[in-house]
Amino acid sequence: MARLRPVRHEDTLTLVEHLDELRTRIIVSVAAFGVAFGLCFWQNHEILKLLNDPLPAGREPITLGVTEPFMTTLTVCAYSALLVALPIVLYQVYAFVLPAFSQTERRIAMPLLLMIPALFIAGVVFVYLFVLTPAVKFLLNFNDNQFNVQVRARDYYSFVTLTLLAMGIVFQIPMGILAATRLGITTPKKLREGRRYAYLAIAVVAALLPSVDPISMLIEMVPLLVLFELSIVLASLLGTPGGRTAPSTAPPEGSSQATGG
Repeated sequence: MARLRPVRHEDTLTLVEHLDELRTRIIVSVAAFGVAFGLCFWQNHEILKLLNDPLPAGREPITLGVTEPFMTTLTVCAYSALLVALPIVLYQVYAFVLPAFSQTERRIAMPLLLMIPALFIAGVVFVYLFVLTPAVKFLLNFNDNQFNVQVRARDYYSFVTLTLLAMGIVFQIPMGILAATRLGITTPKKLREGRRYAYLAIAVVAALLPSVDPISMLIEMVPLLVLFELSIVLASLLGTPGGRTAPSTAPPEGSSQATGG
């Protein structure tokens, strides 16, 4: 197994060395996920309790099969372990691609890569604190006098985990916008001019998230709109490749140069 050592921008590695390093970093990421899974399975009762808190008082998820409690617990622990191991996995990805960056590019890339897990966790926390409870309440009470409403564990935990993961991914809006501006695909000026279309797109994204009720949609739109506006500010501060043009030394059209003689 290759030793995990920092590789400088000037270093030259063979294809075999690159593949060996990639294999080692994949093993480290898998090991981190394994350790996180063990911790989550050890504390699975606390994790399930946290996920059950948005349910109305007196309601508990039910299971309909012999293996369902065990398999559902494993699935929930796997999702939780992925969240816990995410910073280590992202660092391994960053360390592998780091040699391709110049010193200047590293100074730009490092804070952006640190923002990815921070924004993901912020999205998960926001949904858990402000979205899940009203969403679950609305959905369970909708036409409840027409149905014998029971909460199946597998379906409920799938709904909760998908909602958490979806919002964590959607909270990456600043990263997508910053990447687009750095690549020259768009500019802060164009983003400001197309603001109303962006707001419409955000409303569509909020409607497509797993929490389908209108109350949750409105709650989810607020941070997405704030993140979009924040992204424009950050893109303006960082600038775009197209904005760094060298000043022209050619004389203006129509002007003449005085010549000695």
